Amino acid sequence: MLRGLYIRNMLLIDRLDLEFQSGLNVLTGETGAGKSILLDSLGFVLGWRGRADLVRAGADLGEVTAVFDIADDHPAAAVLAEQDFILEDNELIFRRTNTPDGRKTAFVNDRRVSGDVLRLLSAKLVELHGQHDDQGLLNAKGHRGLLDAFAGVNLGPVRKAWSQVRGAQKTLDAAVAALEEAKLDAEFLRHAVAELDELAPQPGEDVALDQKRRQMQGAERVREDIAKASNALGGDGAEGAMMDALRWLETSADNADGRLEEPIATLSRAASELSDAQRGVDECLQALDFNPLELEATEERLFAIRDLARKHSVLPDSLAEFGDELRVRLNAIDTGADQIKELQTALDVAKDGYNGIADKLTAARQKAAVKLDKAMSAELKPLKMERAVFTTDVTDIGAGSEGRDMVAFTVATNPGAPSGPIEKIASGGELSRFLLALKVCLTRQNEGVTLIFDEIDRGVGGATADAVGRRLAVLAESAQILVVTHSPQVAAQGAHQWQVSKSVSKGVTLSTVAKLDDAERTTEIARMLAGDIITPEAEAAAKALLTR
Repeated sequence: MLRGLYIRNMLLIDRLDLEFQSGLNVLTGETGAGKSILLDSLGFVLGWRGRADLVRAGADLGEVTAVFDIADDHPAAAVLAEQDFILEDNELIFRRTNTPDGRKTAFVNDRRVSGDVLRLLSAKLVELHGQHDDQGLLNAKGHRGLLDAFAGVNLGPVRKAWSQVRGAQKTLDAAVAALEEAKLDAEFLRHAVAELDELAPQPGEDVALDQKRRQMQGAERVREDIAKASNALGGDGAEGAMMDALRWLETSADNADGRLEEPIATLSRAASELSDAQRGVDECLQALDFNPLELEATEERLFAIRDLARKHSVLPDSLAEFGDELRVRLNAIDTGADQIKELQTALDVAKDGYNGIADKLTAARQKAAVKLDKAMSAELKPLKMERAVFTTDVTDIGAGSEGRDMVAFTVATNPGAPSGPIEKIASGGELSRFLLALKVCLTRQNEGVTLIFDEIDRGVGGATADAVGRRLAVLAESAQILVVTHSPQVAAQGAHQWQVSKSVSKGVTLSTVAKLDDAERTTEIARMLAGDIITPEAEAAAKALLTR
């Protein structure tokens, strides 16, 4: 229950302290007196999205505090537990401030919280039914949501199942499109893979072949000179001449009195060094020896690799990887039919799962439609619409994220008249009563919620307004209700009444709210009946309304 609402520096309100009670609380006053400001302030502290310019002109800070009494098993208690709040004395205090530049700060039981937390809690505490809610009743797109709220269905499973169907369908469509596109390139892929398989290029092979080719080309140029050097050092060259000289010297040594021993020794060492040089040169010649056909084969493979790389616009070292990619694409074509069969099976499974959940949802809606029609019939009788027939039609419109059903409210307001869409059949006053009856049916599932009706009696008067007021009074026996009204018949049914008024003092316009005693209530209801000049007849009529 909303026990208190305390407002500081909000719009036309300077300072206001309201203490609400259980039962039917009515707020009355002239049009423009500031009744909507109370609702705007309450919505602000509860985190509802609304107007931004709430701070009173000239004030540095606007502040609203709302105090609720809740039971231990109140639905809001579960939200508090999830947010690690400890509830003391069953009291829940919302406080929210606002600066002129729009900075908002919120507290719950003196702990700072986000706007999301405020909205989570307020959804369990207060339900507002505004004077334009009948526009939602006129919009058939919202009827399914109203029926689902009445039935208490959980749309999570069907939304998840639909998402799985959409995902499976998207995957299948992408695979089919990819396969069709790949088939257009199948001939090219097979030819390209065959070329790559035949050549079988390896990473790094281009560099290795180029190096080998350069070595063979260089060897061909220098081998001739090295061969000449080898001949010059060989038996027909320096080595042969040196050995002849050594042999001649050794023959003459015995007759030279030892003078040739040193030259012979030096020449022997030189012959040995020359032999080593000859051997190194011969080894170099062997190393540079190659088959000209090998150079030709090396060049052919090198050029083939480079030509294939240019053809496919890749680097030579990437040919092997590119070949793997082509094989994957080719394999996808060859195995695509099997993959599509598997994806089709997955889609069928997802559809079966969705259909099962959607069937249960349809059954729940159809069952709830029968209950809602029966409940509406019971609610319309005390609202002077006992002859009206309210019907909830549930029809199939095809699969979607919230099931396969379309829901439409149809009515017949007079006996024998054909039923039709509520927005075409019901008048303004009838819409208000249909809306009230529907809200009563829906709020039966929301125990512990304070219900606020903003001019729910719009468009009705006389006996019908009296019936609306009496129905609200009965509803208030099990719930706290706040009603903003211009109807004296509705106001007279209230257990407690506040008057909202506006005054100008020293050029400043302020709104005030005063709780009325019995005499003041009589005067206020007489004003609502007669206008500015309260006649004895209006006062008598007001007393009659209050004593009925």
